[in-house]
Amino acid sequence: MKQYNIYPTSGQQTGKPSRLDPESRIQLPLVKINFILMAIAAAAILIGFLLMLGGSTTAQQFNPDIFSTRRIVIGPTIAFLGFVFMGFAIIYRPKNTGSN
Repeated sequence: MKQYNIYPTSGQQTGKPSRLDPESRIQLPLVKINFILMAIAAAAILIGFLLMLGGSTTAQQFNPDIFSTRRIVIGPTIAFLGFVFMGFAIIYRPKNTGSN
């Protein structure tokens, strides 16, 4: 009487990938370029927040620097563009992902 192995040891015998088979690069949701773009976006967000830093106005003395263009226009704009670019970096899908 023949014995059949009902528990295959690899995905090649059944045609389906087993749980131990590594995913191919095509199946990965994010690749190296996504992480590079996300790092650039994070740096832009950080720079935008750093541009918004500065001294504050107290009850004893008024600080006109709180209304500077750098703090109310340039910094928030760079931070906002960084957040938009972060969304793009996450959904970006390169046309060719290299060898399969």
